[in-house]
Amino acid sequence: MIRRIAAEGLGTALLLISVIGSGIMGESLADGNIAIALLANAIATGCMLYVIITTLGPISGAHFNPAVSLAFAMRGQLRWEDVPGYLIAQVVGAVLGVWAAHIMFDLPVLQLSGTMHRTGSAQWFSEGVATFGLLMVIFGGLRARPEAVPTLVALYITGAYWFTSSTSFANPAVTLARGFSDTFAGINPGHVPGFILAQIVAVAIAHFVLRGLFGPD
Repeated sequence: MIRRIAAEGLGTALLLISVIGSGIMGESLADGNIAIALLANAIATGCMLYVIITTLGPISGAHFNPAVSLAFAMRGQLRWEDVPGYLIAQVVGAVLGVWAAHIMFDLPVLQLSGTMHRTGSAQWFSEGVATFGLLMVIFGGLRARPEAVPTLVALYITGAYWFTSSTSFANPAVTLARGFSDTFAGINPGHVPGFILAQIVAVAIAHFVLRGLFGPD
């Protein structure tokens, strides 16, 4: 269990390093072109997802996401007594990843996002769609081609950066941690609860829909 929690914490930290770091780098090099900055952000995140799912998946299952851990627990594929350890590791790892990215780019370690406003029904709905889609990709991939799951998740998130108005956070730990970064990939802390609520609702909906879709024939 200690190895599994360590893997979840490390993987989530690396995920946030890629999200925040590539956002900072992309924005600094894009010369005001937000599309180029978002493209850099999406590609770096997708690449990191492939790496951490492939390398750490055999240890912990490579959730790196409280929504995914809850979905696995609801399906009986993760013990409920293990869920708190996973969630704490993911949240702590996410915040440490944000701080590590700040240090790498010589920014103040402790900060709150005051400029990136992400709220409203369209973005909340986008987060629900993004989270539902992520769970569909994971459970559908596990049933059809388990070895392809790292590629499927990486491709899905890379694309979802662009086809959702919220840029597809789809992860409560990521959402919370990005509130602690006043950079390109940040989110106003006051807007975090709306995102997380939409993500959790999507988990509940996905549980019933995907259980019927990908359950035993």
